Amino acid sequence: MLSNLNATKLLLTALLSGVSGFSAVSAEDNNAPTASSADRSVSFWDMAYLEKAFIDTTPAPRHDAVPVGELGVDGGDKDMILKLAQEIAEGKHGLFDSLLIVQNGKLLFESYYRRGRVDLPHMQASTTKAYLGLAIGRAIQLGYLTMADLDKPVVSFLKNLEPEKFAEGVERITLHHAMTMRSGLRLSRAQQEEFNKKPDQLKGQGQVQTYFEHTQAITPDTQVFDYKNADPQLVMQVLDAVVPGTAQDFIENELLDKMGITNFDWLQDKSGLPMGPYGSRMTSRNMIKWGMLAKNGGKWNGEQLIPKAFIVKATNEIIRPSDDEAFFVGNNVSNPGYGYYWWQADMQVDNISYFTTSAQGGGGNYIILVEDLDLMVITTAHERDEAMMQVTADRVLPAFAQ
Repeated sequence: MLSNLNATKLLLTALLSGVSGFSAVSAEDNNAPTASSADRSVSFWDMAYLEKAFIDTTPAPRHDAVPVGELGVDGGDKDMILKLAQEIAEGKHGLFDSLLIVQNGKLLFESYYRRGRVDLPHMQASTTKAYLGLAIGRAIQLGYLTMADLDKPVVSFLKNLEPEKFAEGVERITLHHAMTMRSGLRLSRAQQEEFNKKPDQLKGQGQVQTYFEHTQAITPDTQVFDYKNADPQLVMQVLDAVVPGTAQDFIENELLDKMGITNFDWLQDKSGLPMGPYGSRMTSRNMIKWGMLAKNGGKWNGEQLIPKAFIVKATNEIIRPSDDEAFFVGNNVSNPGYGYYWWQADMQVDNISYFTTSAQGGGGNYIILVEDLDLMVITTAHERDEAMMQVTADRVLPAFAQ
């Protein structure tokens, strides 16, 4: 496992249920909720809900490289966002754990609900895939891969395999295919359950060997968008194979440490590598840092961590999933696209359409970037019927598109 102001301000709190309005509290009570020893000793699903929601329109600096500002002064319609925050606290938009809003590089709004804590890493689900994709970009920046390598077969990077046992067509799978969910691998649930009964065969590159032996034949007809765990697992295997040391050390030393992210978790899968499809945990403020890295074309504090060309490719549409495959489309959210583990969509505000790119994780864990407004929306949640894109389109963008 990877593991790792005092000034007076307007701070508003609300009960999570039965709220009729907000009440201002004194400056000495304005600290964001932190994790108790009890919170840290149980699983996320056993954590107690906050007694009160924490809603802050002038977020405090926390010496974490996240600049702060004031909602309504540095951007945004404060009344509109506070009304939304009250509704979230009342449970009208699902089980949000946090909502943070950044504009023009400043955190203007910070709020925590239910299982949200400012200092406790939150499960990221598939947002992990976007972090993995950026790690591939970092490997390119350092010369362990090239942009041309994205179009090379996955098997060309993995030297501990037995190709004579592969299913037909496995050599067709490129890194580009795997990073756009089009490897073509077809493994049934029953097969995967059998694999898990013999975890030793999944150790190291044995994971890839097992998948490539037992998949159905790979053909152009199978290499279509298919959202599954195996593809990012292949990408993590490539990362581990090409960088010095391990993928785990590389991610920690070359990305997380560079951005000052020390409070995180990242689980391993049965291969012994960090999980590619999901399994990372980040604080909401550290999610902002990943968003800043993408927004700034791969630069962090003036240093080019990831090639801009890779960021452009990753965060823009490479393929067009159907509306059914991109479950988040709906009223004012349309035209879904998919890059290297980043989703795209248009959001409509009145008669203006805004292009968005987002890292998305099931349950409602999102980093949403709106370039034309220099806007970033961060959400964490544990919601089955997540509506974070819809809430952003209907309630957040109108507060900033003025």
